[in-house]
Amino acid sequence: MRRLAVVAATLGVAGASAAQELSADKTAAIEAVLGETIRAHGIPGLTAAVSRGDVLWTRGFGEADVENHVPATPETVFRLASLSKPITAVAALQLAEKGRLDLDADVRRYVPGFPRKPWPITSRQLLSHLGGIRHYRDGEWSSVKRYLSVLEGLDLFKDDPLAHEPGSRYLYSTHGYSLLGAVVEAVAGRPLLEQLRDAVFSPAAMTSASEDDSRELQSHRAQGYERTPDGRLVNSAPSDTSYKVPGGGLVATATDIAHFGCAFLEGRLVSRSSVTEMLTVQKTRDGKSTGYGLGWGVRNGAGAREAWHTGGQQRVSNIVLLRPDSGVVVVLLTNLEDAPGRMEAARRIAEIVER
Repeated sequence: MRRLAVVAATLGVAGASAAQELSADKTAAIEAVLGETIRAHGIPGLTAAVSRGDVLWTRGFGEADVENHVPATPETVFRLASLSKPITAVAALQLAEKGRLDLDADVRRYVPGFPRKPWPITSRQLLSHLGGIRHYRDGEWSSVKRYLSVLEGLDLFKDDPLAHEPGSRYLYSTHGYSLLGAVVEAVAGRPLLEQLRDAVFSPAAMTSASEDDSRELQSHRAQGYERTPDGRLVNSAPSDTSYKVPGGGLVATATDIAHFGCAFLEGRLVSRSSVTEMLTVQKTRDGKSTGYGLGWGVRNGAGAREAWHTGGQQRVSNIVLLRPDSGVVVVLLTNLEDAPGRMEAARRIAEIVER
């Protein structure tokens, strides 16, 4: 990637870089959008990346670590939260393309230790949040327990009844993606992280992507914050994401996620037909649109087609936005919980790049 050194300017900008394909006017307009968003919502640190065939621009704003005054840069590594889901979804589609995973087979074919339910559950239903697997409850969100494997993480919910018959309703479920990750592991015949490294991270040039292990030393790790009801900035509560690696337990830089979005849209991770399939809105059995494809939120109505995923958990609020018709990818990773304005800012940036 060709880069031009740029002098860091206002808003605590650090580690800035830009490609020749993005004009100075567009760069300034993007910075203005992000500056407005940061000020309006009191975001302590944010890293953004924009790609279109290659990463055109990436920049850090504010501080990755407020207490120690460490600036946010393009090298800052954030928790991905639910941006992990499209990555796991790609790994599943890759195995389906090879004929190794039948997306419409009962997942118990691959994970026989998962308890039998009144109805079969398929990988396609897990991909699209139609599998009937429940979401968080009973303090799971703030778990600090270390789970040693994807299979062990299933213990949280595997014995619970389904929330509904698979295919009958849309119910967003991170636990459903944990089960999907167990399917990917079983079909691949090795741990999920090994499969992701070889099949997704490496071909997409995601050099910082890894599991979110808070015990391991992680260079350039962003600290995380939340705001109290009276507006004070405080450190995020501790949490361990090892129970949900496939759906919310990865880390990476904004640049890596921009690389991932490019590789996905260009058919370098899965085939063009699989890209189309993943970006097709799924429906419940009675024909109701869910607004979600296979691993991506999808909007195909008036205006530009879009696919996206947001991610929020302790320490972060994130978004990756894809514009399939133009090939533009916008990534915003922040170290503030429940940060608003992400989708609006990402759309405005995409429109600037497309002009």
